[in-house]
Amino acid sequence: MGMNRIENSFKTPGKKAFVPYIMAGDGGLDALKERILFLERNGATAVEIGIPFSDPVADGPTIQRAGIRALQEGTTLTGVLDAIRASRKEISIPLIVMTYLNPVLAYGVDRFVADSTSAGVDGCIIPDLPMEEEDIIAAKLEQDSIPLIRLVTPTSPQSRLDQIAANGKGYLYAVTVTGITGARTQFDGGLGEFLGKVKKASSIPVLAGFGISTSEQVKEVNQLCDGVIVGSKIVDLFENNDLEGIAALMQAAVSVEA
Repeated sequence: MGMNRIENSFKTPGKKAFVPYIMAGDGGLDALKERILFLERNGATAVEIGIPFSDPVADGPTIQRAGIRALQEGTTLTGVLDAIRASRKEISIPLIVMTYLNPVLAYGVDRFVADSTSAGVDGCIIPDLPMEEEDIIAAKLEQDSIPLIRLVTPTSPQSRLDQIAANGKGYLYAVTVTGITGARTQFDGGLGEFLGKVKKASSIPVLAGFGISTSEQVKEVNQLCDGVIVGSKIVDLFENNDLEGIAALMQAAVSVEA
């Protein structure tokens, strides 16, 4: 089931993907469904749902703060999966859970896979899970039709990039910067070359994320791949209740022709 939802959502010809990231429990878990529905109404291809964690090594200050706020609200992995399960029937776009490995191990891998499946999760991203350790969970997720979305970075050597791309499911998450999440004023001049390499290696859609925060950047990066993932900026705009700002940013993405 899950696989098809991701595959189908990326099949609209002439349309670039826009995948916003939100922190579950930021603003309270009650806000999760409303936020996802708002993003869906504004053209989100899919939504990445962050699980708050006390030591988010890949995240910059904006998402770290959102995670702290969510933890202060008492957000747990169980609570997030329950909230997804409760609202899944009203949401038609794919929902991808983005979590660090620790909460999954604490929850129990088999239980996490079973509960994610029953909640209607369509994909899973675990940024601190290296390719060498994927055996812990990848096969179990994928036999339940939940693709493990793999990440590639500008520092990945060609052989590793080829290997990750060959195992890729759903879409390939191309990290645009060497570093943590967060808005950037500009990208490295090598971004086009890097995304070109990833596109060449991958048989599935390539989405670029980390550091994309303005309409101009969305348009620029969209020329180089199949779509963008925007996290910190969306988290920031939701915190400030700037729904118009989110809608405007997404409008820029939707207006780019593939």
